[in-house]
Amino acid sequence: MSVPAPPDDRSPGEAAPYPAIIRLPDSVESHDLGESAEPILPEQVRQRVIQLTAALLPGLPYDEIPDVLRKVARFAPNRRARLGGTAIATQLAADPLFRQRIGRKASAEAGDLGTAIAEGTAVGAADPVEVAALAYLVRPAGWFDLVAAAGEAVRAEADSAAVSEAVRAAEQRAARAEHDRAVARVEADKLRDELARVREELGQLREEHRTTARALRETQARERKAAEMLATEKGRAKSAADRHDQELRKLRSKLADAEAAASGARSAVRDSRTADDARLWLLLETIGQAANGLRRELAIGPADRLPADLVADATADRPEAPDRVGARATDNDDPARLDQLLALPKAHLIVDGYNVTKRGWSEMSLEHQRKRLITGLGGIAAQTGDEVTCVFDGAERQHGLPPAPRGVRVLFSRKGETADEVIRRLVRAEPSGRPVIVISSDREVADGVRRHGAYPLAADSLLRRLSRS
Repeated sequence: MSVPAPPDDRSPGEAAPYPAIIRLPDSVESHDLGESAEPILPEQVRQRVIQLTAALLPGLPYDEIPDVLRKVARFAPNRRARLGGTAIATQLAADPLFRQRIGRKASAEAGDLGTAIAEGTAVGAADPVEVAALAYLVRPAGWFDLVAAAGEAVRAEADSAAVSEAVRAAEQRAARAEHDRAVARVEADKLRDELARVREELGQLREEHRTTARALRETQARERKAAEMLATEKGRAKSAADRHDQELRKLRSKLADAEAAASGARSAVRDSRTADDARLWLLLETIGQAANGLRRELAIGPADRLPADLVADATADRPEAPDRVGARATDNDDPARLDQLLALPKAHLIVDGYNVTKRGWSEMSLEHQRKRLITGLGGIAAQTGDEVTCVFDGAERQHGLPPAPRGVRVLFSRKGETADEVIRRLVRAEPSGRPVIVISSDREVADGVRRHGAYPLAADSLLRRLSRS
């Protein structure tokens, strides 16, 4: 409840000690409710009264604190109002002396606002909840109206908040409705487009159905005609089969005669082959003796360099000490074919290094892959006495490595050249007729070396052979 503020008698520029004080009308002091009755406080006012009392309770002398609140006074500040709120409210309503003591301290703590409340006046700009709480504790003349005014202000704020919330909710519903209408329009357009597309597809299906039905009728007519032709051809075939049976009987008779003649011819051929074998052995013996004589005459000694060495010097880098590599086999390749080829005289085994190692030991580093493979190839060279060459791509070239095992040549391709190209050069450098075995699972490499007379084998065959060693 408010009335106009009194005129301001302060000089210009002088600050007011507190917002303008509004004098309560005389009707407030003579309110019909009386000042002895306990009002029903709004919940916010009640909570503020409990908070003020809980905060001021420890400041009272011990003998002025009611017995029921002495235990509450010892609580921590943040637990005092929460745990002792009911006891505090009950004691304030039942003990006027205790309420007066709290009211005096609350009025003193509130400063100008407390003084105004004690004098029966209200501050227009003050929080109505704070004013009502102080009025309840101090109990000045007209305090009932102050409490009632606080309740009305709280309810007015709640109503205003509710109206604002309702307006916001209405605006949100309107926005959602507008959005839903826009979505519905878009969906309707999509459905119309879909309906047009479905109608177009239906027309196409109907046309396809008519075309299929016409084709089916034509196919049935062709089947009937084919059935008639098949029956005719069966009759002709039966007649031909009878004629063929007669011819077959005649041919069998002639075959018996031919077999008798062939038996005599085979006997003659065996006699002729025996003579030819004797002549061939004599010719080979003569050629062998002639070759030995020619070797002595030309004084040709064993070659200290092999064709693969020439390719290595021309097209690949050979580090001083390549790594040593071992092997681990797969379970689905039999190395018997590799053993047969390695048993040929003067065989040359060429290995596509990384193609083998990455298939067998991809979890290892490249250095350990090389070491493991070259070590295994050293064992094969020692067992068979064959020439062994292992080629790696030069991108991972290493220098200053330990020496390769005896009988194993290790090459790294030069910059701009791959190991596949070096392998093909090695195969082309070998003389025609020498057994050359190439180990690589690369289909392009296998097809290329096969055209030059080499024997390509998959990497798994070498891995199985190494694991067996």
